[in-house]
Amino acid sequence: MIRVIPFASCYVYSPSGTCPTSERSRLLRATLKACDEEFLHRYAARVRQQADSHPAFAELFGPRSVLIPVPGSAPRSRATRWVAEGLARALAREGLGATVWTGLQRVRPVRKSATADCGKRPTVATHYRSFAIDAGFAPPEECVLIDDVVTKGRTMLAAAARMHDAFPTARIRAFALLRTMGMVAEVERLIEPCQGEIRWRSGDAHRTP
Repeated sequence: MIRVIPFASCYVYSPSGTCPTSERSRLLRATLKACDEEFLHRYAARVRQQADSHPAFAELFGPRSVLIPVPGSAPRSRATRWVAEGLARALAREGLGATVWTGLQRVRPVRKSATADCGKRPTVATHYRSFAIDAGFAPPEECVLIDDVVTKGRTMLAAAARMHDAFPTARIRAFALLRTMGMVAEVERLIEPCQGEIRWRSGDAHRTP
């Protein structure tokens, strides 16, 4: 199993803060989850601005980077709209990456982390078993997993492990538009670009920062 993946993020989100900025962060998350194309385009444009001024973002979204949406909690259907796929396509339209690759699929549903009690949230292993690779897609070499929100990083790490098993020579990194700041009472700003890691340690995923 892959044990660490580099990741980057642009916005922050406070689950319980009471200051105006924290409340705005929850509104941002709700808007993002609604998968509104106009707002996804705005978010992607902001990421484009960050890539122009942050070398780490510019490297992540290089001309060979293939953007891979992390599937939602249920297998795709005609009614399913995965936020990560909408975000990945918006980022690609901004010139952030070569193309969008949808070969990573969810083949069995998992409980949504946002609606589960802490002790009942899907584990890395549960996420891993729920993913599969569509053999009809050509393998990417420069992989950037795209998700809307990252908390501990379990979904990201499981997705990276599944990709690594299928394509062991591929370079795998990750990007989440919004990262949860559950251990911080309040957030002072919404846009706070970061570069960090999601690491397998002590039987679970751990995100830094």
